[in-house]
Parts: sequence; C-alpha cells; structure tokens
Amino acid sequence: MLSQFNAALPNVILAPKTDAVIDCLCLRPDRGTRAFPDHLTLSQSHGVIGDRWLTTAWLTLPDGRPDPRVQISILPQRVLDLVWQDRENIVHPGDQIVADLDMSEENLPIGTLIRVGSAVLRVSDEPNYGCVKWKVRYGADALKWVESHPKLRLRGVLCSIEQDGVVTLQDRLQVLR
Repeated sequence: MLSQFNAALPNVILAPKTDAVIDCLCLRPDRGTRAFPDHLTLSQSHGVIGDRWLTTAWLTLPDGRPDPRVQISILPQRVLDLVWQDRENIVHPGDQIVADLDMSEENLPIGTLIRVGSAVLRVSDEPNYGCVKWKVRYGADALKWVESHPKLRLRGVLCSIEQDGVVTLQDRLQVLR
C-alpha cells in the first residue's frame, strides 16, 4: 500500500490552494460515534455544537479547559479517499471537515485564516499527527505515509474557531490571504 500512497502523492499535492469543495462534515457526539449532518454550528466558546470537544478534548489548557487550538480538524479529501478503503467496516477518522484543499505548511502557514460558511477558523500551531487509531483503522502504511511528509500535513490541520458561524455542505472552504 505504501507504494500506492506514494504514487498518488503528486495528485494530492495538486489540491486547490485557496478555494475548496467541502466533501464531508462530521460530528463526534461520543468517542467512536460519528454523525454526518448537512451543517455544523461553530462556536468560539463551545467548538462544534454537539461535538465532544468541550467535554473530552485530548488537549487541555493548564486550568483543565479544552484547548481552543484543537476545536476543528480539517482533513484533505484526497488523503481520506486514499486511506479509507473499507467504508462499510472502518469508522470515519472523525475530522469535522473533509475538503479538497492543499493543507501543506507552505499553503497554510500557522495563523492562516480560513472561511467556512459564515465562520472563520485559524490554522493552529498544534500539529495533527497520525496516531495509533489511524494505524489501526487504515494500516501501518497509511500512518507511515502521513508521518513521512510532515510539511505536507497529509493528516490535515487543527484549527481554532475565530468567528462563530454555520458551515454547510454547499459552502466552500476559502483561504483568506
């Protein structure tokens, strides 16, 4: 599989740079649970309304509150299409937004603002690495592939919500320069 992933890399790199189709929206009400609504409501104070970030964030501030730098995860659609082959038996990775966008460090430096519907996100300085769940779900080669290209951010980007709003499947993800 690693050779297939590497062979597909030139296509992944050709993803749009500033204006992207949103392929999927995901809500994670509980661990391992996924819902795929047609819209998400984004809130600076609560994250994605109905998502578990507020109660079970994997990264917290010193006072125990969830770290806003990891409110939203955006995954490149072309990467998801490569690694998620068994959609009947393997759970979706849980990234709230899947979009056809180049998420490399060069294209989306830390601090970049992204409009999604009426909301605005900020690319976090917290990296989104592959994890043991990624390896179990999509295989060791999928994890090795995303880890071997850190500057391309194949696992996607984490973001904070800078402006409350709603994002729908009809909206586009737009990088604000």
